[in-house]
Amino acid sequence: MNIIISTLNAKYIHTSLSIRYLKAYAQPDYEVQLAEYTIKDPIMNIVGDLHSKKPDVVGFSCYIWNIEETMKVIAMLKKINPELIIILGGPEVTYDVNEWLDQIPGADFIVMGEGEVTFKSLLSEIEGSQDYKRIGGIAYREDGKKIIQPQNGKVDLKSLPTPYRLEEDRRDLSKRVTYIETSRGCPFSCQFCLSSIEVGVRYFDREKIKEDIRYLMNNGAKTIKFVDRTFNISRSYAMDMFQFLIDEHQPGVVFQFEITADIMRPEVIQFLNDKAPAGLFRFEIGVQSTNDHTNDLVMRRQNFEKLTRTVTMVKEGKKIDQHLDLIAGLPEEDYLTFKKTFNDVFALRPEEMQLGFLKMLRGTGLRIRADEHRYIYSEHAPYEILGNNVLSFDDIVRIKQVEDVLEKYWNDHRMDHATEYLVNTVFQSPFDFFQAFGTFWDQQGWSRIGHQLEDLFKRLLQFLAFREPSQLETITGLMKLDYFNNQKFKPRKPWWEPSLDKQGRKEIYDAILSEPELLGDKYSALGLNEKEIHKHTLLEALPFDLGIYLTEGTIIEKPSIMLTYFDPGGNGSKVFAMPDSRISVL
Repeated sequence: MNIIISTLNAKYIHTSLSIRYLKAYAQPDYEVQLAEYTIKDPIMNIVGDLHSKKPDVVGFSCYIWNIEETMKVIAMLKKINPELIIILGGPEVTYDVNEWLDQIPGADFIVMGEGEVTFKSLLSEIEGSQDYKRIGGIAYREDGKKIIQPQNGKVDLKSLPTPYRLEEDRRDLSKRVTYIETSRGCPFSCQFCLSSIEVGVRYFDREKIKEDIRYLMNNGAKTIKFVDRTFNISRSYAMDMFQFLIDEHQPGVVFQFEITADIMRPEVIQFLNDKAPAGLFRFEIGVQSTNDHTNDLVMRRQNFEKLTRTVTMVKEGKKIDQHLDLIAGLPEEDYLTFKKTFNDVFALRPEEMQLGFLKMLRGTGLRIRADEHRYIYSEHAPYEILGNNVLSFDDIVRIKQVEDVLEKYWNDHRMDHATEYLVNTVFQSPFDFFQAFGTFWDQQGWSRIGHQLEDLFKRLLQFLAFREPSQLETITGLMKLDYFNNQKFKPRKPWWEPSLDKQGRKEIYDAILSEPELLGDKYSALGLNEKEIHKHTLLEALPFDLGIYLTEGTIIEKPSIMLTYFDPGGNGSKVFAMPDSRISVL
């Protein structure tokens, strides 16, 4: 048989771990080809490529992000070749199987739950006696009737062959995210999450995993993401793996983990702060809500005080970036209580803060009991909510406006100085700023058009001119500082009109050339001559004392000069402040 296992990833850089497990387990009895696409690829192109491979069997790994496109691919494949056998698997089709058999008539079989053993057994029956009743964990049709056979027991993870050493993956390891798992299952029971359905945590062989990680690093993998639902559930296990990764990592490799922050002990964080190289690890932490009543309703017990301690300790260590998640739309969390959740989490200043919206996943407790909170949600994947008994659709639209500008103005860290000033000084809270700006953004129609970096600065300026004109001068100065801070090379033309004329710039440059120590020892160490200072620096007048701001974080309304040096090698910029006592040109 010519067998293909396929999936549609969200992006090209993503890879599917599930189809690699299926291929590894099917070998050597069955030679399986992998075929990965993205949800952005034209359906005709996907179908054309799969058809050109002349398959007898095609398996699809199905998730909320790809099921709609996958259904279109299946329908076209079946029209072209009705004899083609199509097998579906993955979390999206594991639940409501009876419904999926109706919705996808082109699917011959659905594999439920863990698929390695089931998929191989199914291939054996397709090729052999076709006695499918002998296989647990599948659904299919026979004589017009739906047959749904219960799943078998859990797979012995230590018996699974490695999916990380496929020859066809080697050349692309450096270009794509490599997903790896050291355990399956989750100890928690969060009612919005599919992981809560599987009771208990099972581990792979630890030493084999270490060998696989060595192999991946030796063959060029740069971003390795652990998909374990709670990597640090076992302190001893996490410590052993952290120590291994610290000891044996290679330059340029980054490891990402999902951790539960409120159970992480301070001594573990201190160990990482002391021993881990900066940038080696990245933590993803699901906060979701800081509302205790909401957390109780979704069976998610969380100690926010301990979570705060963990996030703060990690941040103070300056070694590990943190990505914190929120979910809008959880039970009994209305617009105002979600605002509090947002402000609670933003106060921790994570490097990235993701604002997501509740999705009513098939099989989860929240979907089963949706009527209790009068949830309405989309009937199509990803089943995002449209409202409930305390959160209207209008509220959801407003929070989506917050999400839009949060992503552009905080998570990308293009304007940290300006944003900090706005959320601390100008607006009542971080949420109030992002909401006001997000609403303005939407009203201007900017959500429907593209933008360059300079556009983001101009649009914030336009909003502030409308909303807070009295603060415009100070915030514009901070935005100029942000703009120069984020440039790898000297910009040809900033987005604002220069505040210094030619004569003013000459006088300042002359003063600096005669007394470079005016800008401090770090500037003097650059040793710039007259040609270099004109070629690699820019001057800008600011309405506040830049020196005090950079050292104390305080805005003092006293004019100053900012000199920015742009490394000619593209290594970024350095900002220096000129003492106000030497400024005679303003």
